[in-house]
Amino acid sequence: MNESKQPRLTHADLKQFSGDLDRYQHSLNRRVIYTPGVQFLAERGGAYWLIDAIASYFGDPKMSRAMARDDRLRSLQFWRLKVLDNQSATLTMRADSGEKPAITQEIPYTDFPLERIDIWAGFDGERWTLYLPSEH
Repeated sequence: MNESKQPRLTHADLKQFSGDLDRYQHSLNRRVIYTPGVQFLAERGGAYWLIDAIASYFGDPKMSRAMARDDRLRSLQFWRLKVLDNQSATLTMRADSGEKPAITQEIPYTDFPLERIDIWAGFDGERWTLYLPSEH
């Protein structure tokens, strides 16, 4: 990223989202919807791939095994993307902060503009909703 340019996305941009009834349907996994804050994150941060990466785990055997080991993951999950100095990243999912990740995915390269982003996922009995912590 060119240092003289403003980032395409800032943490302050994301804090403006505080809850909304609008939802966006994930195009590939119909059991996943997401909030306007996550839509803004994907659009402004060029990160639709991040929504896809998270959504791809719902229905995956890795997710089923993680849920079998920890029942809390059946209703609420905490996803985090952490971008490293070399522009690789790690995507993790936990049942609670400070705990060992239930899922970890290494990402060899990303131009995501923030050093870290948290996305929470909640299950309503029918669908998973991805949302920003400020939208909780």
